Amino acid sequence: MKALLASLLLAAFANPLAQGTPRVDLGRLDYGLAARALAPGVWVVEGANADFSPGNGCNIINTGFIATGSGVLVINTGPSKRYGEQLRALIARTTNEPVVQVIHLNLHPDYFLGNQAFADVPRLATDATRAGMAREAKAYEDNLYRLCGDWMRGTEAMLPTGTVALGPLHIGSRDMELREYRGHTDSDLVLVDKSSGVVFAGGLVFAQRIPTTPHAQVGPWLQSLRAFAALPVKTLVPSHGPVRADASAVGQTQRYLQWIDGRFRQLAEQGAEMNEVLRSEVPAEFRAWAAFGTEYTRNVAHLYPRYERAVLKGGTP
Repeated sequence: MKALLASLLLAAFANPLAQGTPRVDLGRLDYGLAARALAPGVWVVEGANADFSPGNGCNIINTGFIATGSGVLVINTGPSKRYGEQLRALIARTTNEPVVQVIHLNLHPDYFLGNQAFADVPRLATDATRAGMAREAKAYEDNLYRLCGDWMRGTEAMLPTGTVALGPLHIGSRDMELREYRGHTDSDLVLVDKSSGVVFAGGLVFAQRIPTTPHAQVGPWLQSLRAFAALPVKTLVPSHGPVRADASAVGQTQRYLQWIDGRFRQLAEQGAEMNEVLRSEVPAEFRAWAAFGTEYTRNVAHLYPRYERAVLKGGTP
């Protein structure tokens, strides 16, 4: 019997990186959320590796939750009230422990627009993230309603209730750590579960997907990635893209940002217009990533004007 139990446990965690694709039911507005165990007590709930669309219900984020022995810690709450409700129901089906806390890793809409389903528990973020959410919440609501329609019905931004403490995080039997970086946004939280080696990297790291850049600063982001690369990582959960068993997604994100930095600087020095940048060649590796057709265009719109200004003023983007 012990041998059988051991083999079942081994099978449960032997392939934690098999990508889980949500089985969306458009008629029922069901996200088809599934919890995939990455380690004992640690689950990821994977979104589509894509851009926001009605077909995926604006669910392109990997959320997660950790059973601590004294309650469940939820990592991000998704893009809508409906998502939050379905996430909470999934947690209840997966573990008997109650939800005791929510952590938001940055200010972007799919990190907190599911908060209405978690109105009864503390919801924490950094001060910079809280300020950004308050500033952007109405625009986020309007944009996601425009993009995903009925999926967003009833969704109203509910902000965090408090400020998270950086450093060691102890809940129940769980020894965790919260680290703050910057570059993708002004405040990029990373949650490290020390016992399992699972790292929820938030928006700092993208895997096989073009990074989003509405609040990005390329230089600080690259500096943060260099520091992040020193962390011991067994399993890396990016907010967007497939879960990885190594640091390869860190390298992907670095290569893309380094290419953006060098290429945009070069084109700005040549006096290229934005439409010329959009027509210029992009390496095949990046063209093959999810959301290239839409996200790269947004990258150019967000970032290239800074390089133009830097060339004119002799500063840095």
